[in-house]
Amino acid sequence: MSEPGERPQQYGQWPPPIPPKRTSTTAMALVTGSVVVVVVMVLAFLAWGYPGFLRKPDGQAGGGFFAAPTSSAMASSATPPVTVSSPVSIPGGRAAMPKRVKPLADPVTCAFTPDPGAPAPKKAGLPPDGPAPSSGTVDVRLATSAGAIGLTLDRALAPCTVVNFVSLAKQGFYDGTSCHRLSVTAGLQMLQCGDPVGDGTGGPGYTIRDEVFPELTYGRGILAMAKTSQPDTGGSQFFLVFGETQIPPEYTVFGSIDDAGLAVLDQVARGGIDSSKPGIGDGSGPPKTPVTFTGVTTTP
Repeated sequence: MSEPGERPQQYGQWPPPIPPKRTSTTAMALVTGSVVVVVVMVLAFLAWGYPGFLRKPDGQAGGGFFAAPTSSAMASSATPPVTVSSPVSIPGGRAAMPKRVKPLADPVTCAFTPDPGAPAPKKAGLPPDGPAPSSGTVDVRLATSAGAIGLTLDRALAPCTVVNFVSLAKQGFYDGTSCHRLSVTAGLQMLQCGDPVGDGTGGPGYTIRDEVFPELTYGRGILAMAKTSQPDTGGSQFFLVFGETQIPPEYTVFGSIDDAGLAVLDQVARGGIDSSKPGIGDGSGPPKTPVTFTGVTTTP
């Protein structure tokens, strides 16, 4: 409002509105089509060309080492399942065994923890707590339906894990169990065994402590324990590495595989994965060539 005697303030007129340009139906269709093509290309790139988007990164476990739930855990890959017709590339030779920079005390003290919540249809007695030597080796022969696999357990690497494995073997825990998980993908070439349930969820009814160190590496000829993504959750499951395996140093290495055993594993790997049976969605699954333990003997 203006004061008396003042001329009212003048505002210029708004310019007349400019009518919008009409867009042809053809132009709208072209623009819409272009946007759809770009969106599809971006999604395809994220899904397949960049790990971590819309799929699990290669080499990452889905629920524990090795991706199976609870007692199973092993690194996995997101590549499609391998069939018997797919070629399998397996490196020759064998990987160097890891060594502790600082040797363990000799003896060490072992302790094993009951796990009443873990599936254990074939429960085992607890290994003995107390002192265990951290020097020397134990020879093991795995008699399997696919052929014999020889192992050398190394107490200097993991003395309590060796105590555990020997205890399970002497109780006959592994007899009649089958290796439930084969992976032949780049970055994870191994066979996982030791589950009495047969799907990666079972164990002996107790857990063991990890015996790991930063210098741990995994490669052809290495024997290591499986576990979940949580520490100190191993039990009876283990994995036999026959090729390239790139996983963090979180899984206890406790021995090596002999040449004859590697030849058996190579044959199983070349047989491929049985795609007619359930896998875990990471490219691994039950081996086409069954591997069932018929007997496990230790020396001494």
